Amino acid sequence: MACQSKSGSLRMPGQNSLVRQWTLLRILCCRRMGATVKELAQEAGVNEKTIRRDLETFQTAGFPLEETVGPHGRKTYRLSPTAAQPPLGFPLDEAMALYLGQRFLEPLAGTVFWEAANRAFRKIRGILGPAALRYVDRLGVAFYHSRFGAVQYAAKAEMLDTLTQAIADRQSVFLTYQSLRSTEPVTYDVYPYGLVYHLGRIYLIGWAPRREAIRTWRVDRMLDVQRAELQFPRPEGFDLEKYIYQAFGIYHGDEQIAVRIRFSRTVARYVKEATWHPSQKLVPQPDGSLLAEFTLGTTEEIKHWILSFGKEAEVLAPDSLRAALREELAEMSRYYTPVRELTRIQSHGQKSGARAPLPRSRENLLNG
Repeated sequence: MACQSKSGSLRMPGQNSLVRQWTLLRILCCRRMGATVKELAQEAGVNEKTIRRDLETFQTAGFPLEETVGPHGRKTYRLSPTAAQPPLGFPLDEAMALYLGQRFLEPLAGTVFWEAANRAFRKIRGILGPAALRYVDRLGVAFYHSRFGAVQYAAKAEMLDTLTQAIADRQSVFLTYQSLRSTEPVTYDVYPYGLVYHLGRIYLIGWAPRREAIRTWRVDRMLDVQRAELQFPRPEGFDLEKYIYQAFGIYHGDEQIAVRIRFSRTVARYVKEATWHPSQKLVPQPDGSLLAEFTLGTTEEIKHWILSFGKEAEVLAPDSLRAALREELAEMSRYYTPVRELTRIQSHGQKSGARAPLPRSRENLLNG
C-alpha cells in the first residue's frame, strides 16, 4: 500500500474528516515503524488535537491501533500488521467474481472509495496472474454494464465525501442546488439522511427544515456542499431502504392515489416479471391483458413509466392521471403532425379568430 503521492506527501489541507481519516488509516497501515501525532498532523495539514481525536475515533471503532513508547518517551502509532492485512483467502471463483464486479463501482469514480477499490482490484489481478486474467477478460465479454443515461461523479467526489461524513455524523449541510426548473441556484439548509443510487444517478434523501418535509436532491445538480455546525436528530424508526421501496422510483408524495392500468397482452408478461411497487396487484385478464393496481403518493414517475409502453398501456384511474397523459400526448402529437397539416390548422384558427397553439419548433419552421 502506497503511503506517498508523487510529490512525496499525502497532505490533505481543507479536506473533510472522512477523507482525512481514510488517508490516516492508509498511513497507519503501511508505516512499519509507526508515526507520531506530530508527523500525522503534518501529513494531514491539521493540528495535533484533531489527530488525537481521530486516533480516539479509530480505537472506539475497534481498529487494532498499536501505541509504542520509544526513547525519550516518543510515542508512535500504527495499525497492527497482522490485523491490518486480514487473511482474506478468496477462492479463485470469488476473486474472479469480485474482479468482474469492478465496473459496477464506476459511479463512485474519483472518490476515496473508488481509489481503495482500485487498489484491491490490482491485488486481485496480481493473485490471478496473466493466464487467469485472460480467461476472466473473456468472461467479461459476456457481461456488459449498460451506462445508458448514467452520470459520472468524478467531479462531485468532494461533495460525495462531505455528504457521506455529514450523514454519518448527523450534521446538517448547506446545499447549493440548481434544479431542473429554476433559473438560478438556491442554497438550502438540509439534514442529510442517506444517498441512493437509482437508474444511473445518485440522489440525496434528507429533511428540508424550510419546507418541513423529506426531500430528494440529485447529486449531479449540486453546485456546492458545506457542512454546518448544527447536529440534527435522525427520525426514530426512519429506514432509508423502506422509504425508497415505497416510492415508484425515487420521489415520494403525501397522497394515497389509487392507480389502475390495463396492459395489452403484448406486454403483460413483461409487466408480470418484475416488482414495480410493494402495493402492486397484477390480475391477468381472460383476453390475455393484465390489470395492474398501485397505491401511490404521487403519479409523476409512473406517468413517464406508462408513456414508455405507448399504446400497450391504458390508464383507467384516476381521472387526473388520464387527463395528464391526454395533455402530454396532445403536445407530442403536434410535434409529429406534417407541416402542411399544421399550416391548415393555423389558417383555420386565423379564420375563426382563434390561433391553434403549436410547438415552438414548428412555429419557427412555419415562420421561416
